Amino acid sequence: MGQLSSNSAVGTYAADYQYRANKAETEKTKESGSAEKKSRVYGRTIGTPELSEKAKKYYEKLKAKYSNMDFILVSPDKKEEAERNKGMYASSKELLVLIDSDKIEKMAEDEVYRSKYEGILSMASAQVNQMKQELGSKGDSVRSVGMSFDDHGNASFFAVVDKSLAKQRERIEEKRAEAREDRKEAAKKADEKAKADKTAGKGDEVTVTASSWEELLKKIDRVLYEERADSLMTDAEKKVGQSFDYTI
Repeated sequence: MGQLSSNSAVGTYAADYQYRANKAETEKTKESGSAEKKSRVYGRTIGTPELSEKAKKYYEKLKAKYSNMDFILVSPDKKEEAERNKGMYASSKELLVLIDSDKIEKMAEDEVYRSKYEGILSMASAQVNQMKQELGSKGDSVRSVGMSFDDHGNASFFAVVDKSLAKQRERIEEKRAEAREDRKEAAKKADEKAKADKTAGKGDEVTVTASSWEELLKKIDRVLYEERADSLMTDAEKKVGQSFDYTI
């Protein structure tokens, strides 16, 4: 009788052990299935960012939606480095956007989070256009305009300004009183000199950063004309930065 009870207990224990083992395996399978495998993203990147398939698809849609922007995807371990060197990443597009892969991953999953960041991007598109309108011809000296985000969702803005191009524009403006052909020749020579300076490493580029578009515009204007005599500025130029509508 005792032997029978002992065998029964062992059988119950074995059955319970198998049940718990099967349950643990099932939970592990569910967990691994819910966490999508990430793979490396290529293209305009800093570091080796990785995204899940869902996030990759969203990222492509985001870039298509804001086709006037140049997105650079940053791996989490390179965020500080990218922030320090953001002036190096120039772009021919309207706006350069540095964004890390963690944010893209969360934007793909969280609708509220996604709406917040897309709202910032939509507003930035309108603001950078208006800023360039306010700069007028001086905008030719701005090599690139960009933005990035910190871990709290705050946006910061930056611009790469080439002071040598501003000086070139001044030389051309000084020739406005001359004949049209003479002005063309002066512009051609000034352009050739600027290109030669750039090739020789004499380009005078400055990166300015700001926490708002208003501040960025003022800093760009200050860089462009910090060495220019006030007497050379027209009345219209003196008003730049004073009539900008920042309520957008």
